[in-house]
Amino acid sequence: MIWGIVKWAIMLWGQGGFLHKGVFYVLYAFHLMCLYKLGTIHTVHFNRAKLVDHALETGKIFEGAGFKYIQECFSDGTLHLIGLLSDGGVHSRYDQLQALMRGSAAHGAKRIRVHALTDGRDVLDGSSFHFMEQLEKDLEELRKQGVDALLASGGGRMYVTMDRYENDWNVVKRGWDAQVLGEAPNKFKSGLEALKHLKAANPKFNDQYCPPFVIIDDSGKAVGPILDGDAVVTFNFRADRMIMLAKALEYEDFDKFDRVRVPKINYAGMLQYDGELKLPSRYLVNPPEIDRTSGEYLVKNGVRTYACSETVKFGHVTFFWNGNRSGLFDENLECYYEIPSDQGITFNEQPLMKALEIGEKARDAILSGKYDQVRVNLPNGDMVGHTGDIKATIIACEAADKAVKMILDAIDQVGGIYLVTADHGNAEDMVKRNPKTAQPLLDKNGNIQILTSHTCWPVPIAIGGPGLSPGVRFRADLPDGGLANVAATMMNLLGFEAPADYEPSLIEVVES
Repeated sequence: MIWGIVKWAIMLWGQGGFLHKGVFYVLYAFHLMCLYKLGTIHTVHFNRAKLVDHALETGKIFEGAGFKYIQECFSDGTLHLIGLLSDGGVHSRYDQLQALMRGSAAHGAKRIRVHALTDGRDVLDGSSFHFMEQLEKDLEELRKQGVDALLASGGGRMYVTMDRYENDWNVVKRGWDAQVLGEAPNKFKSGLEALKHLKAANPKFNDQYCPPFVIIDDSGKAVGPILDGDAVVTFNFRADRMIMLAKALEYEDFDKFDRVRVPKINYAGMLQYDGELKLPSRYLVNPPEIDRTSGEYLVKNGVRTYACSETVKFGHVTFFWNGNRSGLFDENLECYYEIPSDQGITFNEQPLMKALEIGEKARDAILSGKYDQVRVNLPNGDMVGHTGDIKATIIACEAADKAVKMILDAIDQVGGIYLVTADHGNAEDMVKRNPKTAQPLLDKNGNIQILTSHTCWPVPIAIGGPGLSPGVRFRADLPDGGLANVAATMMNLLGFEAPADYEPSLIEVVES
């Protein structure tokens, strides 16, 4: 039996939570749901959104070099805005898109085309109708002001454009075909018509996997393909699901799919998405400075590190972990291992995902004695939970449990320490609830309404293993401790004093 301590509620939100500076691993890290930047020591994720908010509110976004670059195309070309149509605040926010459209029009954009990606993941499935209706109204208001503003194309985020970590380039190609070439198997006169028709044609339709569509005029011609002389902005502030499209838009030497036609455009991201690759090279808002991440700190102190996950979350233990930075800090001290994810399916079709393979790789790394720290990400609960398939999610969690057992057994053998946590929930509660009573909400047929987005409940953290001192306890003076405190906790468990600018550790040693 491995001795350990468990705290069942660390905070996700506020000072203790998503303003996090944390990491959550010591030899083994289990990501129960969906990690974002637990490897950094800065308030990064929401800072990116706040940086955009500030730039839009003050108007500084329209004074910067990035905007002036796209503004060069306003007189004769079209401004194309590509991103997630959502107010989830994870990848984008609709109010930021509104402000960008209005501000661009006020600064000379005569022709605007929006390429909208429906969500249903960070917001409720079915909410695409609401956002599409609002977008159509906002575009109509711009047209009343003399701006030629239209929706040009659309599709679901998990099926069109927003792939990540190069898991499936076909996702990006579908977006390219619709957005750049103006080609898609589905053609409609409006976004609402598209959603209504596609939903009627497929009873299992959901926002995440909406097929690609283009908007056409009365002659059947696409209203907004990207052409030479146009400007393009990807308006998501979060990086991971924009990088692949950014490569397709910016790289001359590109071989991931046949682009057919590569227009000469002025392209800028809302922010720079990859600091290592300097991608994109132009951006509207200066990204936050991310330095002294825990990964960098530990490597510079000689800690040998192994990071592993499958493709869909591989960047969460590498790219995000290191502060939106691709690559290794020190190839002599770090090993990153990626297990290819399944492609071309929704994850409820294969809920086991690669949990056992991840567990095996982590086990082998631990037993090898080559590493001081092993971090892994088990994405089953999050990726399958997002599908809303409860039976499949149960299978997914059982697979993750088996991987956990495999890793804990290895830790027991080597006398190590484990730290297990998550940065938010998903699989633990998959029904929509009344916000006042917490009772499940029913649809018109009396069936429970399924929740596909993340939950906001506090998450557990467990620390233990034969290498853990019996005197280690959770501190009683940090009742609201959260993800922000995990970095210092991990540093202490590895034998380091946490840097002064880290949030305080969750643990202390109590002498018996």
